[in-house]
Amino acid sequence: MVTYTFVLLAVLAISSALAMILNKNTINSALFLVLNLLSVAGLYLLLQAQFLAMVQVIVYAGAIMVLFLFVIMLLNIDEEKDLFNRFRLKYLVVFLLGVVVFGQLLYSIGGVTEMLPEISPDMEYIGTVEAIGEVMYTNYVIPFELTAILLTAAVVGALMIAQYKVNKTDQEQV
Repeated sequence: MVTYTFVLLAVLAISSALAMILNKNTINSALFLVLNLLSVAGLYLLLQAQFLAMVQVIVYAGAIMVLFLFVIMLLNIDEEKDLFNRFRLKYLVVFLLGVVVFGQLLYSIGGVTEMLPEISPDMEYIGTVEAIGEVMYTNYVIPFELTAILLTAAVVGALMIAQYKVNKTDQEQV
């Protein structure tokens, strides 16, 4: 069952990446990128890397892609009305059925040729929250803290620049 799930998620990741690149509509491309990020998170879960899977979903698929979609929708106001007219449910159903059939083909080929690797039992601890926390707070404490300081300085700098622009536009209006 794990092998079948791996093949299904891998085919979904590859096909959503190709659909993202080949699609001409920017909103659909961003949604395919979200699907790709979610399928990669599923692959992380299969590798017992729960922390990476949750970071993938929360940070990338959640925060960054929502930001991308808001920016894309703000830039393409005219295309937003046409989005619902162009989207057809049958295209989504056909795409998902094609992914399932392609996954079954790859699974059957992989089962016959035994080319799908087995995961070592030693890999169960790698990628968990405990393992990452232990390494991060023992071996890499200084780079971790420096990154936190750098990100805080970047946020303060962005706020100062935004405040400066607001004050400058207020002074020009007076």
